[in-house]
Amino acid sequence: MNLAPDALTRKYPMVHWSEAGETRSARWRSESGNPPPGKVVIANDQTSADAAYRLARNGTALLWRGDFQNARQLLQALTRRVEKPPHQPAAKTAARSAWGEPKKSLLEAFQQQRQQQARRAQTLGMLLLPLDADYNVPLRRAPDLRQACTAAYGPVDPSTTGASLVSLRELLGLIGAFEWRKKGVPVAALGAHIHPHYGVFAPIRGEYVDLVANAPLPDTALAFDIGTGTGVLAAVLARRGVAHVLATDQDPRALACARDNLQRLGFAKQVEVIEADLFPPGRAGLVVCNPPWLPAQPSSSIEHAVYDPDSRMLLGFLNGLAAHLTPNGEGWLLLSDLAEHIGLRSRAELLAAFEAAGLKVIARSDIRPQHPRASDPADPLHRARAAEVTSLWRLAAS
Repeated sequence: MNLAPDALTRKYPMVHWSEAGETRSARWRSESGNPPPGKVVIANDQTSADAAYRLARNGTALLWRGDFQNARQLLQALTRRVEKPPHQPAAKTAARSAWGEPKKSLLEAFQQQRQQQARRAQTLGMLLLPLDADYNVPLRRAPDLRQACTAAYGPVDPSTTGASLVSLRELLGLIGAFEWRKKGVPVAALGAHIHPHYGVFAPIRGEYVDLVANAPLPDTALAFDIGTGTGVLAAVLARRGVAHVLATDQDPRALACARDNLQRLGFAKQVEVIEADLFPPGRAGLVVCNPPWLPAQPSSSIEHAVYDPDSRMLLGFLNGLAAHLTPNGEGWLLLSDLAEHIGLRSRAELLAAFEAAGLKVIARSDIRPQHPRASDPADPLHRARAAEVTSLWRLAAS
């Protein structure tokens, strides 16, 4: 569907730069929602990593006109410079902890890490590549990325005909996501793979899936899966014998991803995927929700699966749950306590939210995560991750 000119400009704003004595322009693409660069210079195979780093760090984007593989090497060189730890005077070194991080609270460490990640993403996002209207990359030794781009951006839209610019870092992420989509993520509880689409959170942490696979079902007639994402929990419920599952989401990519996975797994007749902000109409004997676990502001659209600003989804689920349960129904809340260890939310605040929503806790199942970062002492949040527990809270109307 063609976009109106003003909508087209909002979605794909124009970037202007000077090249070979001429003023040129192209559309700006950023799935992370980053604004277009204000200044663009031309870079090529003769551009040194130090010069590129100085420009990128100061907010100047580099439009690459050289070899594609050399652009990847330059990005790696920029990454090494961004991640190089600053020189620390001896006095400051003495004040560091056993694992090398300054002695600070976990909340301070979390906030500092988020700031560093934002600066890192901003600097590394300054290396740009041209993209033709058909998603071809017009550079030497560039791979054919048209399938990966189509999977992420959608089919070529005649209303956006023309060249565009995209961050190489985003483009490489897009390629990686396409490989995940083709290969899939193994899910032991299903005995099958889930294939995540670009921008949809992949179920690589299987502990919460196992909790849903093992908890006693209060009802097998109807269940709601709130914020279904890839559809993995809806598929687990269907595999366990729930006759009808309504899976909701409001992200078009998630809706398409869930439908694709459920069709592939043979659950399309049992599970109906519908667009909704949280709950579908009606009541169910089981309502499951796995909201983002950290109450913080996402820095990009893709981070909405991890960060829940002001606990919007968590509180929305809790406050609406009682009205969508049958008399003997249960709500299953899947939640990590990482936020509690960091200092973003206390256990008392969570329990108070249950009570304010007219809910009582029937039971709770806990499991410890097995992901590598939980055992990485170099992680600034290691103490929190090492203590983290993922829980399935079984809730009922009080």
